[in-house]
Amino acid sequence: MMPSKLRPDRVIGKVGRMVSDLVRQFELPFFDGLRTLAPALPPAPPAVPGSPKLRSIQLNQRTLAYTFRRGRRRTIGFTIGAEGLTIAAPRWVGIGQVEEAIREREDWIFTKLAEMQRNHASIPRVRWEDGGLLPYLGENVSLRLASSARRTASVVFDREARTLTVSLPSDASNAQIKDRVQAWLQQEARALFRERLAIFETRLCVRHRVLRLSSAKTRWGSCSADGRILLNWRLIHFPLSSIDYVVAHELAHLKEMNHGPRFWATVATVLPDYEAARDLIKKPPPEMLPTL
Repeated sequence: MMPSKLRPDRVIGKVGRMVSDLVRQFELPFFDGLRTLAPALPPAPPAVPGSPKLRSIQLNQRTLAYTFRRGRRRTIGFTIGAEGLTIAAPRWVGIGQVEEAIREREDWIFTKLAEMQRNHASIPRVRWEDGGLLPYLGENVSLRLASSARRTASVVFDREARTLTVSLPSDASNAQIKDRVQAWLQQEARALFRERLAIFETRLCVRHRVLRLSSAKTRWGSCSADGRILLNWRLIHFPLSSIDYVVAHELAHLKEMNHGPRFWATVATVLPDYEAARDLIKKPPPEMLPTL
């Protein structure tokens, strides 16, 4: 028996239903899969400023070495610190323009570098040995060394006698003494910072999220809008009044992310005489911040 002839419209309809069924079977898993994968895709990495580079320029009879980096800024910036001269420039500024700016400020740069060198030479160095002096909370502490058979060092602070006894093996080097004492100073700094943060948070009605220690050479503290606070552990060398100033300063930024009149008014609500502590932090006497 010969098969009956299929009508074209029925064939098209049947094929169409089959295609529709296939589409319905794969449509949700496919698009759901896209929706599931989309949030998991890593965000585009942020633009990273150019890494610092060491450069030099010949100025008459003098060679000037400097660290150069590019960043998101509008002008060429000059910073002179313990490491020397650092220059930051916008990405669109050419090296020729940077060197022209250096020549325009040549006298100022060499004057400031000489001042920095003189100031650095006048800073006393800590002697990491028995009898060495170390500033702690605004007063000198005398180092005392004690021999120990244990390989792990211990540190004991006598507040009344103002002595810091470090027990180390008899063959310990000055570098080992320094490392152990600095570790103790950082532990003390973290504990004290947490205590002072809690006090001033209550007074200012704010809360920080994270505390981290810093070893920066040009900044005592910082605060981000989301409550991340960075405090330089070397503040432990300063009197408590100076530490309180930096702590209150950074917490006040959680109310005012600027240095305008309202910001300073906020600091004054908890530290009415903050100016003296601020001045000490800005220009510390050499003995307050020794070379470690």
